[in-house]
Amino acid sequence: MDEDYALFASVIESGSLSAAGRKLHLSPAMVSKRLARLEARLGARLLHRTTRRLTTTDVGQVFYEEVVSILAAARAAEARVAGRAGTPSGRLRVSAPTSFGRLHIAPHLKPFLEAHPRIAMELELTDQFSDLLGDRYDVAIRIAPGLEPNLTAHELAPNRRVLCAAPDYLAAHGAPKRIDDLATHHLLAATSQLPWRLEGPSGETIVAGDSRVRTNSSEVVRELAVAGLGIALRSTWDVSDELREGVLKRVLPAFQGATNVGIYAVHPRTTIVSPSVQAFVAFLTGLYAPVPPWDRALQRKKGP
Repeated sequence: MDEDYALFASVIESGSLSAAGRKLHLSPAMVSKRLARLEARLGARLLHRTTRRLTTTDVGQVFYEEVVSILAAARAAEARVAGRAGTPSGRLRVSAPTSFGRLHIAPHLKPFLEAHPRIAMELELTDQFSDLLGDRYDVAIRIAPGLEPNLTAHELAPNRRVLCAAPDYLAAHGAPKRIDDLATHHLLAATSQLPWRLEGPSGETIVAGDSRVRTNSSEVVRELAVAGLGIALRSTWDVSDELREGVLKRVLPAFQGATNVGIYAVHPRTTIVSPSVQAFVAFLTGLYAPVPPWDRALQRKKGP
């Protein structure tokens, strides 16, 4: 039963049978069969399915919210039976964006694990939004403007994004003076990251265009900017060292990325949160608040 519940939750969060099947290594036909079995057992239709979209019925939405709590309670019960209640211990499975995890989580895990030696840490890095229930993650780091209502979110830090380019690029092409000048420059962005939504003195501005190099990797975009191939919109957590050292320079400093994007630690919404999750969220909050280290580094920027 627990597996069918997790499957149902994964379908809702993935948005389709095929996407849920890929995450759970099941064929769409098997996913459909198990959902039909669950609906038959409950005596209620949970989903409206068409060739284009999938939505929950009213009963299905209520059941989904209860399933999220049931799965979280089951994990807490397993911890209690194993004698781990109240003490951070056991597996802690965490998902984080690739660059952020490499730069700002992995280097800090030693003191956390030394303080909690009974935790078995699993850190998975991916630039795709992970399915917390389907993939059985305990915590995920999300960099986003908004989060699913079924998740509890702890804001860790703001996500400041600035326009920047290498000195060599600016020497060759000139620094843009006005936002409209970007139309004549090479832009750098990963797949689906253009157009840019920028906030400036007159409010929101949309900058459209194509990336000078097509790539699905945000890390590659940073390296392309450092190499002098164009102007990029980068988070300060990603390029603070380069900005501080002068490897990259800000352009059009009156403009920045939309300020409604934050860095969050999220976990399934439930009345029972494991001690390991609580300890890890508290640890990250202590690392990044009140001013995250990458922005503190910019405040100590060398030179003029």
